[in-house]
Amino acid sequence: MANDRAIGGGIFAGSVIGIIVYALLLWYWGPLVVEITAFVGVFVLLAILAWIGYTMATTPPPEPITDIPEMTPEKPAADSGAKKS
Repeated sequence: MANDRAIGGGIFAGSVIGIIVYALLLWYWGPLVVEITAFVGVFVLLAILAWIGYTMATTPPPEPITDIPEMTPEKPAADSGAKKS
């Protein structure tokens, strides 16, 4: 549990530092930073969509399910040869 708290604290501290650095970059080089951020965001989104499309296009279709014993109706049991009167 202590390890999780340390990791969480590190993520929190890194996020706060990242916000401060990004704000400073925007203050000094505003338009350039916004353009780079927008480009990276669109690039990542389109790369994920391309990966999904490639995976869908190259994955072979699954084998058709021919028989599932649990879902087929049960056949009546064969008569044991004894006749009822």
